Amino acid sequence: MPGAPGPRRRVRRRDRHGRGLRGRLVPPGVPLYRTRAQQFDDMVLDAVARLEPRWEAELAHVEFAVQEVPEAEELADDSSPLPLARVVPGSADPRNPGRPATPARIVVYRRPLMARAEDDDELSDLVFGVVVEEFASVLGLDPETIDPGYREGFD
Repeated sequence: MPGAPGPRRRVRRRDRHGRGLRGRLVPPGVPLYRTRAQQFDDMVLDAVARLEPRWEAELAHVEFAVQEVPEAEELADDSSPLPLARVVPGSADPRNPGRPATPARIVVYRRPLMARAEDDDELSDLVFGVVVEEFASVLGLDPETIDPGYREGFD
């Protein structure tokens, strides 16, 4: 027939490798929706929150950050183990010596910590131990002073 439409092309509804549809399986806002990186960030925040009741004033002068892996210059020495975190010292405010111009920063490395833990509970404990150690080094105190339940050799 003239002017009649040609045969319709069939639309495929799944990918060509047969793995099924890609996309969200869980709606946003559900706890399962959070990525592993977001869950790790929450573990760091929980570790800081555990220290807050006793060390609130000192924590006000410390920033916390999460980074995937250490920078290349931190890995220059092959004989040392892979760092789990680092402290970036702050600087004092020349006009007000009691307050820092830039606060100290504790950077926690996500991938090295995740590689050492077998499950989320162990990872949470490991993150808390690293946060306690680094916070203790910022204050120049022993980790057991920061958290009496802290135990050496958590790694």
